[in-house]
Amino acid sequence: MKFLFYHDVPAIPAKAHHSVRTRLKPLNPQLHASLGPHTIEPLRNHINDQSRSIARMNRREFLASASALAATAGSTVPQAAESVTERKRALMKLGCQSGPTSDKRLQYFARHGVRNICGVPASSRERGYPSVEELLQLKERAAKWNVTIDMITPPFLASSHIDRTARPAIMLGQSPERDRDIEDFQKIIQNCAAAEIPAVKYNMSLLGVLRIERTSGRGGTTYSTWRLMDAKPRTPSTRAGQVTADIYWERITYFLERVVPVANEYKVRIACHPHDPGVPPVTGYQGVDAVLGTVDGLKKFISIRESSYHGLNFCQGTVSEMLQDPGKEIFDVIRYFGSRKKIFNVHFRNIRGKRDDFVEVYPDEGDIDFVKAMMTYKEVEYPYMMMPDHVPHHSDDPGGDQAFAFSYGYIRALIQAVDQLS
Repeated sequence: MKFLFYHDVPAIPAKAHHSVRTRLKPLNPQLHASLGPHTIEPLRNHINDQSRSIARMNRREFLASASALAATAGSTVPQAAESVTERKRALMKLGCQSGPTSDKRLQYFARHGVRNICGVPASSRERGYPSVEELLQLKERAAKWNVTIDMITPPFLASSHIDRTARPAIMLGQSPERDRDIEDFQKIIQNCAAAEIPAVKYNMSLLGVLRIERTSGRGGTTYSTWRLMDAKPRTPSTRAGQVTADIYWERITYFLERVVPVANEYKVRIACHPHDPGVPPVTGYQGVDAVLGTVDGLKKFISIRESSYHGLNFCQGTVSEMLQDPGKEIFDVIRYFGSRKKIFNVHFRNIRGKRDDFVEVYPDEGDIDFVKAMMTYKEVEYPYMMMPDHVPHHSDDPGGDQAFAFSYGYIRALIQAVDQLS
């Protein structure tokens, strides 16, 4: 559609002037202002010449000339005015993973506008997987509060340290116990498909989440902190012993080769969390070379048993912790995995610092430009949840509900804002 300045057309007889006004669309005022006199004046003169001819025409001639005028004028207006294209929409959704998935927690989510969550099903730890009935009950409970279960957390393969893990066989490479646990994970996938839950998140962690003493933050809060140089492990090594990169990759590959085909068959996405934080390659930490603690490691991970159902629980905070200059580097990392459709969930948290030295802060005060980050997720058409992860602590907020509520509002506002931006 071409655009003309009907308010800039002088000296047209009333009848013809009325016809022009009813057939020609006005130019967007902002674009009008941006064109400047070097474009507007020639266009106005051209329209004036045409308007004198219009006054002498009959109706059929007038309509034909108006069409020609629109085409001629359109060639003078910059390309930006040629058409109105449909705005690209933001597809992501505000989410959360905090549990338990009780009526009280679901009411809290509903109260703060969280309509999509990662649920925590009630299931027997000994059995190792929730039944289809338990998953359907979970969905029914959430639906009462207009909340949707988009993903679940399994009862094992959590982000815990291997010395405190109840079911460690997969990560320790212990057969036949790991085969039993893999079968249980396969059953989780099958049951999610039966209950129409589209995704499962998990970890392949030996070291858990490594941190040191907390750091003072704003308003009397404290921030989760990691400085490798100040870290003092409780023991020189874990019960896993020395775990080189080759050993770690063997255990990861063993798991993926048996699980990804099931995810493909049942069309359930499985989303793995990176290692938090990254530790020095080769030498590692407590004898463990944490291979999912670098961007290159994550690239290798998604290439093993390539599948559209095999991807990442993309913790932006953890990935930022891998980088030397996260404020500049994180956006291309989002693009790399997002453009390949390997991001199945986002932990949207901010840090100050860099690899081996950082604190986790509120979303509005870190080194990452969260507006730019959200725009990047929109750019790659990421369609799933954006959720808070670790939040600052305060004695007046022992459960973190205040900090989570702040994060919900911040994330929701960002989604609404970038939805309006082109």
